[in-house]
Amino acid sequence: MASQTAPAGSNQGGLPYALAAYGFWGFVPLFFKLLESVPPLEVLAQRIVWSLPFCFLVMAFRRQIGDYLVALKDWRVLRMLLASAVLIAINWLVYIHSIFSGHVLAASLGYYLNPLVNVMVGMLFLGERLSRLQMVAVAIAAVGVAILLGGALDTLWISLTLAFSFSLYGLIRKVVPVGSLPGLAIETTVLLPVSLAVAVYYVGAGDGRGFGADSGISWLLVAGGVVTAVPLLLFATAARRMSYAALGFVQFLAPTIQFVLSLFIFHEPLKPAQLACFLLIWISIAVFSFDMWRKMRAERMIEIA
Repeated sequence: MASQTAPAGSNQGGLPYALAAYGFWGFVPLFFKLLESVPPLEVLAQRIVWSLPFCFLVMAFRRQIGDYLVALKDWRVLRMLLASAVLIAINWLVYIHSIFSGHVLAASLGYYLNPLVNVMVGMLFLGERLSRLQMVAVAIAAVGVAILLGGALDTLWISLTLAFSFSLYGLIRKVVPVGSLPGLAIETTVLLPVSLAVAVYYVGAGDGRGFGADSGISWLLVAGGVVTAVPLLLFATAARRMSYAALGFVQFLAPTIQFVLSLFIFHEPLKPAQLACFLLIWISIAVFSFDMWRKMRAERMIEIA
């Protein structure tokens, strides 16, 4: 059965999974910086190739292989997961490119925008209501994006692609009638043929940068499967147990960590337009957070009563 839509402001036990997923993603740039000598497309392909064995190991441990096979035979589920697989592949590729090209700030901004995109998506597709304060928060964020059009257009595509691709991915994973792990395994399965072809091409090219170049790089690419699968599994679990608006609220953790890393570890320059946009986004987040806190507090009061 498809999961029921949670009311905005509730967490339904998904909060620990969301915190773990977004905390993990916050520090992921440190891992991928170790692979910046490898072509981004090869990193993406290797991520997908090595994610699938990890998924099967966990599914075998949790006795979910049967769920995977049943879902794989359901054409409706397969179509939805094919769409989510394409979306997450686009998200991964753009994210890897942003790290390798020194645009972690742009990636951070994209994931700051994502919760606000989630709110709009939840309203349009899930029937979640937008409060007046949430509308104000979205409007403030829109002004911030408009400023980037004038001062940081070269990286705006990174931010918007990350925000919208991951928001639409989360929407599909929330409503598709399949468990978190079998769904992730099917996504990696449908992406596997193309990923294997790309991986074989780069190994055959033998340029000395990717898989097989040396043991350190090869093991890091293998580890990329675990780095990919673990937070996505946590996220998919959270998405099915929380309202989409509440899930977006927790997501502020990851871009905050990335923002700090970009400035103090990777030493990226902060353009005036980016600074203005970040300030407006943070104001938007403050408005949004206050509204979410108020709703959660009201719910707790009702439960106590």
